[in-house]
Amino acid sequence: MSFSPSYIHFAAPPFPYFLECGHTVYQPGEQHPNRSRMGKFDLILVEQGCLYLGEDHKQWEVPAGHTLLLLPDRYHYSVKPCEETTSFVWIHFHTVAEWLEAEGEPVYAGRDTHFQQFLTYPYTIRVPQFGPLPGPAEPSGQAAQLLQFTRDRRSSAVWQQQRIFEEMLRMMDLAQQDASGSHAAEIAEQTEAYIRNHYTEALTNTVLAEALHFHYNYLTRCMKRVYGLTPMEYLTDYRLEQAKLLLLKTEIPIAAIADRTGFESTAYFSRRFASKVGISPLRYRKRYSR
Repeated sequence: MSFSPSYIHFAAPPFPYFLECGHTVYQPGEQHPNRSRMGKFDLILVEQGCLYLGEDHKQWEVPAGHTLLLLPDRYHYSVKPCEETTSFVWIHFHTVAEWLEAEGEPVYAGRDTHFQQFLTYPYTIRVPQFGPLPGPAEPSGQAAQLLQFTRDRRSSAVWQQQRIFEEMLRMMDLAQQDASGSHAAEIAEQTEAYIRNHYTEALTNTVLAEALHFHYNYLTRCMKRVYGLTPMEYLTDYRLEQAKLLLLKTEIPIAAIADRTGFESTAYFSRRFASKVGISPLRYRKRYSR
Protein backbone atom coordinates (compact mmCIF):
# COMPACT_ATOMS: atom_id res chain seq x y z
CA MET A 1 0.00 0.00 0.00
CA SER A 2 1.32 3.46 -0.90
CA PHE A 3 1.04 6.37 1.57
CA SER A 4 3.06 9.32 2.77
CA PRO A 5 5.67 8.56 5.44
CA SER A 6 4.62 9.36 8.99
CA TYR A 7 6.67 10.52 11.94
CA ILE A 8 5.78 10.22 15.60
CA HIS A 9 6.62 13.33 17.60
CA PHE A 10 7.21 13.01 21.34
CA ALA A 11 7.38 16.06 23.62
CA ALA A 12 10.27 15.69 26.06
CA PRO A 13 11.04 15.94 28.92
CA PRO A 14 9.61 13.84 30.40
CA PHE A 15 11.13 11.28 28.07
CA PRO A 16 9.39 8.13 26.88
CA TYR A 17 10.13 5.30 29.27
CA PHE A 18 11.08 1.69 28.63
CA LEU A 19 8.70 -1.06 29.76
CA GLU A 20 9.86 -4.43 28.44
CA CYS A 21 11.45 -6.13 25.47
CA GLY A 22 11.76 -9.57 23.92
CA HIS A 23 13.02 -11.57 20.96
CA THR A 24 10.67 -13.52 18.64
CA VAL A 25 11.31 -15.92 15.77
CA TYR A 26 8.60 -16.95 13.27
CA GLN A 27 8.95 -19.88 10.94
CA PRO A 28 7.47 -19.82 7.41
CA GLY A 29 3.69 -19.82 7.69
CA GLU A 30 3.60 -18.22 11.15
CA GLN A 31 2.40 -14.66 11.66
CA HIS A 32 2.17 -11.82 14.15
CA PRO A 33 -0.99 -11.93 16.33
CA ASN A 34 -3.71 -9.30 15.93
CA ARG A 35 -3.91 -6.75 18.74
CA SER A 36 -6.17 -3.76 19.44
CA ARG A 37 -5.35 -0.68 21.55
CA MET A 38 -2.58 -2.20 23.67
CA GLY A 39 -2.01 1.09 25.47
CA LYS A 40 1.74 1.10 24.80
CA PHE A 41 4.08 1.73 21.89
CA ASP A 42 5.54 -1.34 20.18
CA LEU A 43 8.88 -0.73 18.43
CA ILE A 44 9.81 -3.66 16.17
CA LEU A 45 13.37 -4.15 14.86
CA VAL A 46 13.54 -6.88 12.21
CA GLU A 47 16.83 -8.78 12.14
CA GLN A 48 16.07 -11.50 9.56
CA GLY A 49 13.30 -12.20 7.08
CA CYS A 50 10.26 -9.97 6.64
CA LEU A 51 7.15 -9.12 8.67
CA TYR A 52 3.86 -8.21 6.99
CA LEU A 53 1.96 -5.95 9.37
CA GLY A 54 -0.93 -3.52 9.28
CA GLU A 55 -2.23 -0.75 11.53
CA ASP A 56 -5.76 0.46 10.81
CA HIS A 57 -5.66 1.47 7.11
CA LYS A 58 -1.86 1.21 6.72
CA GLN A 59 0.14 -1.86 5.73
CA TRP A 60 3.88 -2.50 5.63
CA GLU A 61 6.42 -5.05 4.50
CA VAL A 62 9.13 -4.76 7.15
CA PRO A 63 12.36 -6.41 5.90
CA ALA A 64 15.56 -7.07 7.80
CA GLY A 65 17.34 -3.90 8.87
CA HIS A 66 14.11 -1.91 9.25
CA THR A 67 11.97 -0.71 12.16
CA LEU A 68 8.23 -0.26 12.59
CA LEU A 69 6.61 1.68 15.43
CA LEU A 70 3.07 0.52 16.22
CA LEU A 71 0.96 3.07 18.10
CA PRO A 72 -0.85 2.39 21.40
CA ASP A 73 -4.36 3.44 20.31
CA ARG A 74 -4.60 1.56 17.00
CA TYR A 75 -5.61 -1.88 15.69
CA HIS A 76 -2.59 -3.99 14.66
CA TYR A 77 -2.92 -7.06 12.48
CA SER A 78 -1.00 -9.51 10.33
CA VAL A 79 -1.32 -8.86 6.61
CA LYS A 80 -0.05 -12.33 5.73
CA PRO A 81 2.15 -15.08 7.21
CA CYS A 82 5.93 -14.97 7.01
CA GLU A 83 7.41 -16.50 3.88
CA GLU A 84 10.79 -17.26 5.47
CA THR A 85 12.33 -17.55 8.93
CA THR A 86 11.85 -14.13 10.46
CA SER A 87 13.39 -12.86 13.70
CA PHE A 88 12.85 -9.52 15.40
CA VAL A 89 13.26 -7.67 18.67
CA TRP A 90 10.22 -5.90 20.11
CA ILE A 91 10.38 -3.04 22.61
CA HIS A 92 7.36 -1.80 24.53
CA PHE A 93 7.46 1.74 25.90
CA HIS A 94 5.16 4.52 26.99
CA THR A 95 5.15 8.26 27.62
CA VAL A 96 3.22 10.55 29.94
CA ALA A 97 3.96 13.57 27.74
CA GLU A 98 1.97 14.46 24.65
CA TRP A 99 2.70 12.80 21.32
CA LEU A 100 1.26 13.07 17.86
CA GLU A 101 1.54 11.60 14.37
CA ALA A 102 2.46 13.94 11.52
CA GLU A 103 4.17 14.06 8.17
CA GLY A 104 7.21 16.05 7.11
CA GLU A 105 8.84 18.73 9.23
CA PRO A 106 9.28 18.58 13.01
CA VAL A 107 6.42 20.03 15.04
CA TYR A 108 6.28 21.60 18.47
CA ALA A 109 4.30 18.92 20.29
CA GLY A 110 2.32 19.69 23.42
CA ARG A 111 3.33 23.34 23.75
CA ASP A 112 0.54 24.78 25.90
CA THR A 113 0.00 21.77 28.17
CA HIS A 114 3.72 21.33 28.66
CA PHE A 115 4.18 25.01 29.55
CA GLN A 116 1.46 24.84 32.19
CA GLN A 117 2.62 21.58 33.78
CA PHE A 118 6.40 21.53 33.55
CA LEU A 119 7.44 25.22 33.31
CA THR A 120 9.56 24.48 30.28
CA TYR A 121 9.33 24.07 26.54
CA PRO A 122 9.67 20.52 25.25
CA TYR A 123 12.13 19.22 22.74
CA THR A 124 10.37 17.24 20.02
CA ILE A 125 11.78 13.75 19.49
CA ARG A 126 11.01 12.77 15.90
CA VAL A 127 10.89 9.03 15.10
CA PRO A 128 9.80 7.56 11.75
CA GLN A 129 6.95 5.10 12.03
CA PHE A 130 8.66 2.93 9.41
CA GLY A 131 12.17 3.09 8.03
CA PRO A 132 15.69 1.67 7.91
CA LEU A 133 17.79 1.35 11.02
CA PRO A 134 20.10 4.37 11.28
CA GLY A 135 23.58 3.04 10.45
CA PRO A 136 25.68 4.96 13.02
CA ALA A 137 23.31 4.03 15.86
CA GLU A 138 23.68 0.25 15.51
CA PRO A 139 20.28 -0.27 17.19
CA SER A 140 20.51 -4.05 16.79
CA GLY A 141 23.52 -3.99 19.12
CA GLN A 142 21.63 -1.79 21.55
CA ALA A 143 18.65 -4.12 21.32
CA ALA A 144 20.93 -7.03 22.22
CA GLN A 145 22.04 -5.08 25.30
CA LEU A 146 18.42 -4.50 26.29
CA LEU A 147 17.75 -8.24 26.03
CA GLN A 148 20.88 -9.04 28.02
CA PHE A 149 19.76 -6.86 30.92
CA THR A 150 16.46 -8.73 31.20
CA ARG A 151 18.49 -11.50 32.86
CA ASP A 152 20.12 -9.17 35.41
CA ARG A 153 18.90 -7.96 38.79
CA ARG A 154 15.95 -5.61 38.39
CA SER A 155 17.58 -2.91 40.55
CA SER A 156 20.41 -2.67 38.03
CA ALA A 157 18.56 -3.52 34.82
CA VAL A 158 15.86 -0.85 35.09
CA TRP A 159 18.40 2.00 34.98
CA GLN A 160 20.56 0.45 32.28
CA GLN A 161 17.64 -0.39 30.02
CA GLN A 162 16.21 3.13 30.24
CA ARG A 163 19.61 4.60 29.37
CA ILE A 164 20.04 2.32 26.35
CA PHE A 165 16.46 2.90 25.20
CA GLU A 166 16.88 6.69 25.34
CA GLU A 167 20.10 6.39 23.35
CA MET A 168 18.23 4.42 20.68
CA LEU A 169 15.58 7.14 20.45
CA ARG A 170 18.28 9.81 20.30
CA MET A 171 20.05 8.17 17.38
CA MET A 172 16.80 7.61 15.49
CA ASP A 173 15.86 11.26 16.06
CA LEU A 174 19.27 12.55 14.94
CA ALA A 175 19.17 10.34 11.86
CA GLN A 176 15.91 12.01 10.80
CA GLN A 177 17.41 15.45 11.25
CA ASP A 178 20.45 14.53 9.17
CA ALA A 179 18.32 12.89 6.47
CA SER A 180 15.88 15.76 6.13
CA GLY A 181 18.54 18.44 5.98
CA SER A 182 15.78 20.82 6.97
CA HIS A 183 16.94 24.39 6.57
CA ALA A 184 13.75 25.62 8.23
CA ALA A 185 14.46 23.53 11.33
CA GLU A 186 18.03 24.82 11.48
CA ILE A 187 16.97 28.46 11.21
CA ALA A 188 14.18 27.94 13.76
CA GLU A 189 16.63 26.45 16.26
CA GLN A 190 19.08 29.33 15.71
CA THR A 191 16.26 31.81 16.33
CA GLU A 192 15.14 29.94 19.43
CA ALA A 193 18.69 29.87 20.82
CA TYR A 194 19.15 33.60 20.21
CA ILE A 195 15.87 34.41 21.96
CA ARG A 196 16.77 32.27 24.96
CA ASN A 197 20.16 33.98 25.28
CA HIS A 198 18.82 37.53 24.85
CA TYR A 199 15.26 37.43 26.23
CA THR A 200 16.05 40.06 28.90
CA GLU A 201 16.96 42.58 26.20
CA ALA A 202 14.71 44.77 24.06
CA LEU A 203 14.23 42.33 21.19
CA THR A 204 12.35 43.51 18.13
CA ASN A 205 11.72 42.18 14.64
CA THR A 206 14.59 44.30 13.34
CA VAL A 207 17.01 43.18 16.05
CA LEU A 208 16.33 39.51 15.33
CA ALA A 209 16.64 39.99 11.58
CA GLU A 210 19.96 41.79 11.90
CA ALA A 211 21.37 39.37 14.45
CA LEU A 212 20.45 36.24 12.48
CA HIS A 213 21.01 37.70 8.99
CA PHE A 214 17.60 36.70 7.65
CA HIS A 215 14.51 38.73 6.87
CA TYR A 216 12.08 38.64 9.79
CA ASN A 217 9.32 37.20 7.58
CA TYR A 218 11.55 34.22 6.80
CA LEU A 219 12.38 33.74 10.48
CA THR A 220 8.64 33.78 11.18
CA ARG A 221 7.91 31.16 8.53
CA CYS A 222 10.61 28.87 9.94
CA MET A 223 9.47 29.29 13.55
CA LYS A 224 5.79 28.76 12.65
CA ARG A 225 6.67 25.67 10.63
CA VAL A 226 8.76 24.05 13.35
CA TYR A 227 7.38 25.44 16.64
CA GLY A 228 3.94 26.74 15.72
CA LEU A 229 4.87 30.23 17.02
CA THR A 230 6.23 33.46 15.62
CA PRO A 231 9.54 34.65 17.12
CA MET A 232 7.73 37.32 19.14
CA GLU A 233 5.18 34.81 20.44
CA TYR A 234 8.00 32.49 21.45
CA LEU A 235 9.80 35.39 23.14
CA THR A 236 6.75 36.33 25.22
CA ASP A 237 6.09 32.74 26.26
CA TYR A 238 9.73 32.18 27.17
CA ARG A 239 9.78 35.36 29.27
CA LEU A 240 6.68 34.13 31.08
CA GLU A 241 8.35 30.79 31.64
CA GLN A 242 11.33 32.48 33.28
CA ALA A 243 9.01 34.71 35.31
CA LYS A 244 7.25 31.61 36.65
CA LEU A 245 10.55 30.23 37.86
CA LEU A 246 11.44 33.50 39.60
CA LEU A 247 8.03 33.63 41.27
CA LEU A 248 8.51 30.13 42.62
CA LYS A 249 12.21 30.23 43.51
CA THR A 250 12.71 33.77 44.83
CA GLU A 251 11.03 36.52 46.85
CA ILE A 252 11.87 39.19 44.25
CA PRO A 253 9.07 41.78 43.91
CA ILE A 254 6.74 41.46 40.93
CA ALA A 255 8.02 44.69 39.38
CA ALA A 256 11.61 43.45 39.53
CA ILE A 257 10.62 40.15 37.94
CA ALA A 258 8.93 42.01 35.10
CA ASP A 259 12.11 44.02 34.56
CA ARG A 260 14.43 41.00 34.79
CA THR A 261 12.46 39.05 32.24
CA GLY A 262 12.35 41.82 29.65
CA PHE A 263 8.78 43.10 29.95
CA GLU A 264 8.32 46.79 29.25
CA SER A 265 6.21 47.42 32.37
CA THR A 266 4.79 45.66 35.40
CA ALA A 267 1.24 46.23 34.20
CA TYR A 268 1.96 44.69 30.80
CA PHE A 269 3.70 41.73 32.43
CA SER A 270 0.76 41.12 34.77
CA ARG A 271 -1.74 41.24 31.89
CA ARG A 272 0.23 38.78 29.75
CA PHE A 273 0.83 36.47 32.72
CA ALA A 274 -2.85 36.40 33.70
CA SER A 275 -3.87 35.82 30.09
CA LYS A 276 -1.51 32.83 29.78
CA VAL A 277 -1.75 31.27 33.25
CA GLY A 278 -5.24 32.32 34.28
CA ILE A 279 -4.27 34.15 37.50
CA SER A 280 -2.09 37.14 38.40
CA PRO A 281 1.62 36.73 39.19
CA LEU A 282 0.97 37.53 42.87
CA ARG A 283 -1.79 34.93 43.17
CA TYR A 284 0.41 32.41 41.37
CA ARG A 285 3.19 32.95 43.93
CA LYS A 286 0.77 32.70 46.86
CA ARG A 287 -0.70 29.48 45.51
CA TYR A 288 2.62 27.73 46.07
CA SER A 289 3.63 29.53 49.26
CA ARG A 290 3.10 28.24 52.77
